[in-house]
Amino acid sequence: MHEQDYLDTLKAIQAKVWPAGKPTTPVYPQGERPLTEYLAHWAHTAPERVAVHFYGHQLTYAELDDLSNRCAALLQAQGIKPGDRVAVFMPNCPQLHIAFYGLLKMGAIHAPVSPMAKGMELSYQLNDCGARAIICFDQLLPVVQEVREQTALEQVFTTSLSELCPAQPPIPVPDLLQAPKLPITNSIDLMPALAATTPAPQNLPKLKLDDTAALNYTGGTTGLPKGCIHTHGDMLYTCASFVPVAMGFDEERIGLNFMPEFWIAGENSGLLFPVFAGTTLVLLARWDALTFMSAVQHYRVTQTGLLVDSASEVLDHPQVREFDFSSLETTSCVSFIKKLTPEYRRRWRELTGCTLFETSFGMTETHTCDTFTAGLQDDDFDLKSEPTFVGLPVPGTEFKVCDFDTGELLPLGSEGELCLRSPSLLKGYWNKPEASAEALRDGGWLHTGDSGVITEQGFIRYLGRRKEMLKVNGMSVFPSELEAMLGQHPDILASAVIGKPDPKRGQTPLAFIITKPGSQASAESLRDWCKQAMAIYKVPEIRLVDTLPMTATGKVKKQELQDWIN
Repeated sequence: MHEQDYLDTLKAIQAKVWPAGKPTTPVYPQGERPLTEYLAHWAHTAPERVAVHFYGHQLTYAELDDLSNRCAALLQAQGIKPGDRVAVFMPNCPQLHIAFYGLLKMGAIHAPVSPMAKGMELSYQLNDCGARAIICFDQLLPVVQEVREQTALEQVFTTSLSELCPAQPPIPVPDLLQAPKLPITNSIDLMPALAATTPAPQNLPKLKLDDTAALNYTGGTTGLPKGCIHTHGDMLYTCASFVPVAMGFDEERIGLNFMPEFWIAGENSGLLFPVFAGTTLVLLARWDALTFMSAVQHYRVTQTGLLVDSASEVLDHPQVREFDFSSLETTSCVSFIKKLTPEYRRRWRELTGCTLFETSFGMTETHTCDTFTAGLQDDDFDLKSEPTFVGLPVPGTEFKVCDFDTGELLPLGSEGELCLRSPSLLKGYWNKPEASAEALRDGGWLHTGDSGVITEQGFIRYLGRRKEMLKVNGMSVFPSELEAMLGQHPDILASAVIGKPDPKRGQTPLAFIITKPGSQASAESLRDWCKQAMAIYKVPEIRLVDTLPMTATGKVKKQELQDWIN
């Protein structure tokens, strides 16, 4: 079939299963203009509305707009120009929001770095993007000083979380908010500097949607990270395509985010979506179940996203019945180690009254949030479908499945490489033209390297990275599918599947499994269960473990698991 005929057919099929009431095109409530202008709109029309709650400290839309204007002016005064890269090296906090919008307003490029990065990782990213300045959490200043002479850094700004922590916080606070502010040496103290700076909006450049806004680094478990070039238009489209179908518009919404905002999923949920919709954000510096429960009750949170692991921790928390979750209306989740199951959904609904649903499929290259499952939960349809169901494309995004080797378009129902085309696709990898050309081909399609299926009903199934695909007696086995199936077992807390060399079968699936506390399950009993639940060639060898090696963004380091085989 010709590609356009394929896409037209697929669009018609998906229209038949599109959830009722969900928009079929992106929605731009304040027009197609940069999110910095959305912020200015809310600062003008709802100046006293709280933009960010942070452990009792609050920042209104008027204050966020003003402080980010001051930040832009401060950066300009320090010689930062449009197009310069500025690294942001801090955990979730209001200062990150101020810095983010300040950088965008003056045309600089936001280059977030994981606050868990060590010296070598920080040095690599600073040198790769050529950052001229860095804004960092003061407790991380020693890491910056360790590598500063190896980089092109000209200016360092520091800030402390403790200076925003109230004397009597209304919810439990993490240790990093209580760490005393460090003496300022060889850096500019950000918050006092902002107070002393006169905002100068008239000196800010007129931003265009195709201007580069950020370098979001891929967080893969192998190889060196690559900087994905994303524009102001990418950020706006991600909001306009995902918020209306997955969350809806409600200016009274109070959302909660604890996902790290250096990570693109956290950037979307914490930095972009609230400003796009003009809603209030409850921001947590990191995940803590007791703090989460306290915050939901205290702030009357209506919407939040969770890891399935986080939801499980709440459900099993000894103090869970002490808190009121009745304000919650929308709770999405992300399956990493633990997978969303009917049992988790049932228990979450009993606790909160709302339905837990998978957020989306996405990747750093696409600005994530490329699909949605909201509205596909009737009778647990999404969970009763074959494993690794990720729903429908968001409005404006197209998927196709191609042969990995030939690039040939494959019929619906066939397994192959997921390719997608979207307005929010990266514009290339920073300073890596060959990698960019390899990823972006055939008229702007991203070749993801992921295996997947588009069903005959138009739904997308994500099977996993091709390089993780196992060949067992010539049959394809995807670790992510086995992990999803293992997640259905009542005694399994978490699992990770890799391939083990096998002289007769080629490879054997090997599952590292963490069982729930108090479980009497053995490797033998779990293997017997697998024999009843899956095709015999998929049945894995079982090893029970206490922990799994994890990345900063919650992915299993499967390369390290290879060292556990023997």
